[in-house]
Amino acid sequence: MCPVRRVRHLCVRLVPVGPAAPAEVSPVPQPHRPTRPARPPQPQRARRGGAADRRRGDARPRWGVRLAAALAVAVLGSGAIGHAVMTGLDTGIERVDPFKDMKNRPQAGHGLNFLLVGTDGRDKITPADKRAYRLGGAPCHCTDTVMLVHLSADRERASVISLPRDSYAELPAHRDESSGKQHGPHPVKLNAAYAEGGPQLTVRTVESMTRVKIDHYLEVDFASFMKTVDAMGGVEICTVKALHDQNTGLDLLPGSHRLSGGQALQYVRSRHVDGAADLGRMQRQQKFVAALIKQATGGGVLLNPVKFKEVSSTLLGSVRADRGFGSEQMLALGQALRDFTPSSSEFASVPIGNPSYPVKGIGSTVKWDEPKAAKLFEALRLDRPLAPAAPGSRPAGRPQQPAAVPVDVPPGQIRVRVENGTRIDGLGGRVDTALRATGFDTTRAPGNGASRDVKRTVIAYDPRWDRSARTVSTALPGSELRAVAGQGRTVLVIAGADYRKVVPVRPEDPPQGEYGVVTGDQVICGK
Repeated sequence: MCPVRRVRHLCVRLVPVGPAAPAEVSPVPQPHRPTRPARPPQPQRARRGGAADRRRGDARPRWGVRLAAALAVAVLGSGAIGHAVMTGLDTGIERVDPFKDMKNRPQAGHGLNFLLVGTDGRDKITPADKRAYRLGGAPCHCTDTVMLVHLSADRERASVISLPRDSYAELPAHRDESSGKQHGPHPVKLNAAYAEGGPQLTVRTVESMTRVKIDHYLEVDFASFMKTVDAMGGVEICTVKALHDQNTGLDLLPGSHRLSGGQALQYVRSRHVDGAADLGRMQRQQKFVAALIKQATGGGVLLNPVKFKEVSSTLLGSVRADRGFGSEQMLALGQALRDFTPSSSEFASVPIGNPSYPVKGIGSTVKWDEPKAAKLFEALRLDRPLAPAAPGSRPAGRPQQPAAVPVDVPPGQIRVRVENGTRIDGLGGRVDTALRATGFDTTRAPGNGASRDVKRTVIAYDPRWDRSARTVSTALPGSELRAVAGQGRTVLVIAGADYRKVVPVRPEDPPQGEYGVVTGDQVICGK
């Protein structure tokens, strides 16, 4: 009897077939400035209908039905694709056993926990790519990135917590993988756990520090990261300021960019873009993961069986994973992510108590804020959202507010005084109120300008605060920027007859609250 699998509400009989023909890989688009690529049309959400409606093939299928059909095609397809998806992918996975002989592990909570580890692995990079992406030097055989990923039990939320690689950690007793020497417990930086004891010691150390039980282990090196990004057709990243790092070769102008695998590696590795060093790098990594989720769930991967097979085979064929994670888990995750939106993902960094905690023989480490960190991981164990509850739903009939535009300087840090440059009664007050509503620190005392026949809104600013002025001009598109030496930090807005509205703005790196939490829709490219 042929094996039978159920995909959502479809009963699917698997039929053995011959090997699949390799999928054609589309060339990865090169980054562009500043034009943003066109968004694919978004499917409309249909009303819930009965079985008869579904049999007739509603022109606006529900996401569940659409995904079930897509997965059915992925499993059956023309026969060849289905066989490759279900059986061919597992053969290329390099297996590790990070849970072998582990004892006294944390109690399992609700949901599913992944430990995602990024390793150096530059020894697998071609000489040409090493030169192009500045990957010279010897590999460190250590973790470059450590993320704890939690998928909620209802599969409606993904929480991603970045663990600084320089975190102060205390390794449990273990045998050194390289020397075979037995070590007692001792302090290290977190990324050294992999060097001394590989995946198993890394999992043991993270579980000891977080008290979160790890269900699956995924290890991605530089080469597999680049291949996966390329298989997805690149990933769109936006920045409101120039990003330059001589160490990695990162060079992005303000605007929208679709990064290839190698360029994406430069983006997530850069530590010398600003003064935030590794903490700033973790924020960029979170933005990248949010953009990756958007790319996968926006219809380009999950709803295209050929693309899903291509990306899955690339990912599973170039990572190291525990024995329990394979192609069937990839299909289950694809089904779980069917209704994901950018706001379904949330990102946090472990609360830091001391970013430069000295340890003899080790150097400067990152010491966690233990009480806050314990509270964060408790929320994860209990499967609770990390981000604050979203505001209540919009009243019926009220139009949806436009997406806020990311800006360099947070509007709350900018003092603004408004003057009415026209004879329109109350215009200054309306502009002041609208600017304050999007976060600007207005004086709340608008006045009348010296001239009452201003046609185009003017933003007068001291050149020393030019970044603040550009943020104000983003909120007032079409306005004229006018430098006034010696004006001071307060930005003057002279409302002109052309004023129509204030565009909502938000900081590119939004305030992150108690746990340092942002949601995916706060950090991806705007609409």
